Amino acid sequence: MKILDRYIIQKVLSTFFFVVIILSAIIVAIDLTEKIDKFSKSNLSSGAILEYYADFIPWIAGLLTPITVFISIVYVTSRLAAHTEIIAMLSGGMSFNRLLLPYFISAAVIAGISFYLNGWIIPRSNQDRLGFEMQYLKTRYYYDKRNIHMQIQPNIYLYMNSFNNQANIGYQFALERFDDNRLVEKLTADHIQWDSVKQSWTLNYWTHRQVDDQFLTPGNHNTQFKETGQTLDTVLAITPTDFANDDRKFDGMTNPELADHIRKLRFRGSTGVEVFEVERHIRQAAPFTIFILVFMGVLVSARKSRGGTGFQIALGFMLSFVFILFFMLTRTFAEAGSLSPFAAAWLPNSVFAALSLAMYRYVPR
Repeated sequence: MKILDRYIIQKVLSTFFFVVIILSAIIVAIDLTEKIDKFSKSNLSSGAILEYYADFIPWIAGLLTPITVFISIVYVTSRLAAHTEIIAMLSGGMSFNRLLLPYFISAAVIAGISFYLNGWIIPRSNQDRLGFEMQYLKTRYYYDKRNIHMQIQPNIYLYMNSFNNQANIGYQFALERFDDNRLVEKLTADHIQWDSVKQSWTLNYWTHRQVDDQFLTPGNHNTQFKETGQTLDTVLAITPTDFANDDRKFDGMTNPELADHIRKLRFRGSTGVEVFEVERHIRQAAPFTIFILVFMGVLVSARKSRGGTGFQIALGFMLSFVFILFFMLTRTFAEAGSLSPFAAAWLPNSVFAALSLAMYRYVPR
């Protein structure tokens, strides 16, 4: 690695981390101003607030990473061009493709750190952040879905008329087991309630019916066994967390947990799985997004401008805004089911990659 490579890498990484710190500090200041009244009403101590923002800052920094990378590249490269350093490098025999190498090394470092933090570290801190927001900042969530159907295990289906997530009680409960599309067992109850101490469900006024074809009687195709009782403790493949608020629930999931949750939702035939699939594909596409934005950032700012670096920085902000708008648009369509989650994550990357290649071919450098 040459001295010039280390020089550019140092410039890019130091500027990137500085921009992340500055933007995070600004966002925290704005967020604190908006939430200070809620903190006061909840009589929260300064220590609790500091703990909340210790979890909030990594999350917001992770969201800002692609845009802060682009802004940092535009700033660093435009400064190098303004001081004729890029001209000196190219005049010394360095090709433009060779000039891109330290930028891509910087992109690889940032992409690797970002992917690991967003996939494993930040979700852990987000669990505390989301719990804090649900307890102190957001209105109480009420599960209002009716006629709940889900498959909880192979050939086992659950039904509830409604579920009260405040008391953790489900009403008009039924659990059915099938064998070769034939109902062989059914457990019903007037209502079920979660026992947080036993970590199990209590069935109230229950009835258990079981059909057994091994004992045929004349004139009947099967024999039905029936049991009833007032209370029965049992373990089901669901917990009250399955009826909690799903709003940005994926923020608190690591990559393996997110994949497991998607498989569970698909198995149960639940709605809203698109939201989690979009998040999974976005996490996978994020490293490539960084490389594309770095490439485009160098292209738009490598030329020396007579007007200084202001125009190039403004152009960088404009392109960042267009990327954010395009990204939010495709994500919204995917979450609504109008666009596949894969397309939502990769369409912005594809469009900006094509735009970058067109700029590389036709824009003078």
